[in-house]
Amino acid sequence: MKFDMDYIAHHNALTETNPYLKLFITIFLLVLTLALDNLYFDIFIFIAMSIVILAIAKINIRSYLKFLSIPMVFVVLTCIFLIFFFGKGEVIYETGIFGIVVTTDSLHYGVYTFFRVIGCLPLLGFLALTTPIAKILHCLETLKVPKIVIEIALLMYNTIFIFLNEIDTMQKAQETRLGYSTYFGSFKSLGALASTIFLRSLDKSETLQHSLDSRGYTGELPIYEPRKKEN
Repeated sequence: MKFDMDYIAHHNALTETNPYLKLFITIFLLVLTLALDNLYFDIFIFIAMSIVILAIAKINIRSYLKFLSIPMVFVVLTCIFLIFFFGKGEVIYETGIFGIVVTTDSLHYGVYTFFRVIGCLPLLGFLALTTPIAKILHCLETLKVPKIVIEIALLMYNTIFIFLNEIDTMQKAQETRLGYSTYFGSFKSLGALASTIFLRSLDKSETLQHSLDSRGYTGELPIYEPRKKEN
């Protein structure tokens, strides 16, 4: 699944909006959402920020759904795990498998966690999809965030998209060879993809290190600084 978040961040209606303002709004609403601890407010934030992203920033709905789909898979799996394996209280459903049950406490815990997370996802999406990473890192540097944190964030951002691009390329290659035409073939292709991508990741990380060294990397990455507007 190809998803160019960097292109979207550079081409939307809020790209040129003050990045400090967007960063402040994101952090303030994140803290407020976590502090209020209210599921209704979580749902309200999800709807409100989704409207801002789609209607004001004018980001394509398919791109927004792709952004949500990646973390949403992990959220759903985590919440299912919480529902079946955590919590005490009255049993409301028995699976009949190794004594695994769903209790009132575990169901509440899973649903509660799900809504807390989806309340925060659009806030992160608002910042990530409307602000180029270079501007975000410049804001963090101005706010005196330790340089090591900024450099790790930059390298992680770069590596994640190299990783996703590799998966996209390999998946398309498998599809052209009918790797997903049958159930057995799909499992075999996914297994090959998982094992190969690990080796590709190691190779890409080594290539990245060589690229940094060849450009005079001394342990500190330069941070983008926007040009001051002339009066």
